[in-house]
Amino acid sequence: MSKFQAGVSPYSARYLELGYEPEDTELLIAFRVTPRVGTSMEEAASAVAAESSVGTWTEVELGNEEKYNKFKARVYRIEGDIAYIAYPLVLFEENSIPNLLSSVVGNVFGFKAVSALRIQDMRIPLALVNTFPGPSFGIDGVRKILGVKDRPMTGSTVKPKLGNSPKEHAQIAYNTLRGGIDTVKDDENLNSQSWSNFYARADETLKAVERAEEETGESKGWWANVTAGDTEEMLKRCDYIAKNGGRFVMVDYLTVGFAATASLRKRTGELGLALHCHRAMHAVIDRQPNHGVEFKVLAKWARLVGVDHIHTGTGVGKLEGEFQDIKDRCNLLRKNHTPKEGGLYFDQSWGNLRTVVPVASGGLHPGHVWKVYETYGKDAFFLFGGGTHGHPGGSLAGAKAVRAAVEAAAAGISPQEAAKQSKELQQALELWGGVKF
Repeated sequence: MSKFQAGVSPYSARYLELGYEPEDTELLIAFRVTPRVGTSMEEAASAVAAESSVGTWTEVELGNEEKYNKFKARVYRIEGDIAYIAYPLVLFEENSIPNLLSSVVGNVFGFKAVSALRIQDMRIPLALVNTFPGPSFGIDGVRKILGVKDRPMTGSTVKPKLGNSPKEHAQIAYNTLRGGIDTVKDDENLNSQSWSNFYARADETLKAVERAEEETGESKGWWANVTAGDTEEMLKRCDYIAKNGGRFVMVDYLTVGFAATASLRKRTGELGLALHCHRAMHAVIDRQPNHGVEFKVLAKWARLVGVDHIHTGTGVGKLEGEFQDIKDRCNLLRKNHTPKEGGLYFDQSWGNLRTVVPVASGGLHPGHVWKVYETYGKDAFFLFGGGTHGHPGGSLAGAKAVRAAVEAAAAGISPQEAAKQSKELQQALELWGGVKF
């Protein structure tokens, strides 16, 4: 039992333990720390460790200090502006991303000891990973739904993304699927507005999917955006899709939150629906290089909570992203063990959690396919919005161009040779070949 002495001590007196060897059961975070002027790196990092575990700004009565030490986080290494902090497993509730975020993100990002703070990477210990459900289907399961084996799977966001009636939306979806694209999806901000009630849109679009399947002899899908103002309504929408023959739903996982996404994962798993995860709002969190949360960490949390596919960028379209960074994102979604390499700071084991399908999206057209294939390989969705529906021949021709490009890239056929076999692809290359974002 230690004697309590009131007062204020530097955070580093308790939470800085350089050279400490973390245990396999501890959660590790690499923080990029920008201390405020007048604060040392050691003190700023220690403040983060303290305030994201058991510490506070003043000395408080501890009781049993040995017991207290089992709960505290430790700064165990500092390299430049990167501080490595280890958190005991006992701090975290099983199967709870909200608890994890409340703990390690919590208040520290607004703390005066730092002028900026960013989570660059996180090692989730296997003991905690194993408490989460992970995806229901994974790559192999999604491929089985669609019957696609030897090429990337394809998708298309219905465009115009807003303003279509349910019948108009369904007609565009039908033309797209009939042209050879595997799945269509709602836009992230298409929910249940006055001009497109969710249930009416579901009735029309699911019929369109069925028609396209009958005419093409291929399995098709629609990622129905069940995002809503409350979780109860989202679950109701999932039930409706399953009852009426749908096989996919989508959710804007960051805007609805991880608890709502976890509830959706539980329900979709019971219903046999694959869960698509749109990353709307991610750039608010991950875009600044010195503050927020690196997207790869957001993707790790999505894999834990159990989404089957998630948008990961392209490197060539309208959204920010570097090719190597995207490859690193794909690795942590598609591998059972992610090694410490590239932009990752830790090895990460995923235990028995299924894989996640990465989705290339954002300003893609058929001419981009070869570069995207070089980056992603075949175990991915390639998603085209305007690059389908902006084709001179309309959505049907645009879908044919996409299909021709994807099959050619997977077979090692050049764009020039592929265009000789597809007038639709030739038209697409002529229209968009010079587009630069």
